[in-house]
Amino acid sequence: MSKFHRLTLAGLFGLGISATAQAGTLVNLSAEASRPAPNDEIHAMVYTEATGNNPAELAKRVNQALADALKVARGQPGISAKTGSQSTYPLYGQNQRIENWRMRAELQLESRDSAALSEMLGRLQQMKLAVGHVSQQVSTESRRQAEDGATQDAIRAFEARAKVIAGVFGKSYRIKQISVQQNGGPPPMPMLRARGAAMMAEAAPVPIEAGESLVTTSISGQIEFAD
Repeated sequence: MSKFHRLTLAGLFGLGISATAQAGTLVNLSAEASRPAPNDEIHAMVYTEATGNNPAELAKRVNQALADALKVARGQPGISAKTGSQSTYPLYGQNQRIENWRMRAELQLESRDSAALSEMLGRLQQMKLAVGHVSQQVSTESRRQAEDGATQDAIRAFEARAKVIAGVFGKSYRIKQISVQQNGGPPPMPMLRARGAAMMAEAAPVPIEAGESLVTTSISGQIEFAD
């Protein structure tokens, strides 16, 4: 069985039974199902940083490096690139006077092609940009597909649980109320933090292994026995 067709079903049910004069016996129960979804969307941040005593010259250098990197990244099909945050701050000496300035500018990359993004990160390192971080997450399309499958499985599990409970009491039943909740998945998974200057000089493609995340649907509801 393929790993993308593995199914995790959890019968998380709390059995609560009550009866009123207006209705038959009521039973609260719940069920849960999970489907794996590929972490098929990769996000990366690279940055350029420089230090100097002339803020205007510093900005010119950093902005030019960022513009060159942006041009290269946008020239690669399958990769989305946009500028990120920029910051400039003073560096103080022992006498608390400003001795230098440091400026940093970031470039945000996104792709569903891990090989292309890995190669691009290597090229940008050759241009003296550093890799800030790389993370992976489930794309919107893949998450929706996994959620749909998990929802169907959870509903079937809920119905099966209801039949078991009603069968124990020798009753027929109807679903009186039902609630569906998507449990989201984990936040983006960090794969790599900042690389030092020595590693940056290697300019090798950054290894990216996608992996997968579990997408879960929980069903809770109430059935009524036909008394």
